[in-house]
Amino acid sequence: MPRMTAHYQFLLNNGIKHLITLSERKPPYHDTCPELTLHHIRIHDFCAPTFDQIKRFLSIVEEANSKGEGVAVHCLHGFGRTGTMLACYLVKKRKISGIDAINEIRKIRRGSIETREQEQMP
Repeated sequence: MPRMTAHYQFLLNNGIKHLITLSERKPPYHDTCPELTLHHIRIHDFCAPTFDQIKRFLSIVEEANSKGEGVAVHCLHGFGRTGTMLACYLVKKRKISGIDAINEIRKIRRGSIETREQEQMP
């Protein structure tokens, strides 16, 4: 989770135009970089997203991709909710199974997708 104004500026400097927040609360100082669009999809810690939340996430990413705009996604520590959404993206984008998507995410970030409920979403 970005916590300082410099974090948002770093994202912008690296081509990120959209920040998707999956935490209950918006990150601090999120309004300090108006060029960075914040999308808030509130998912409780250790819970899985709903199908509507997954559809909204995928829609934001696809829209940004169509414009060539970078997207960053986070929850609190970047494991459960973030890993789940990224696995869902891989399922749709690469047309792979949920298990393959989970394994790929876990190769990149060990410990991702923390609960059984989260594992069942992709």
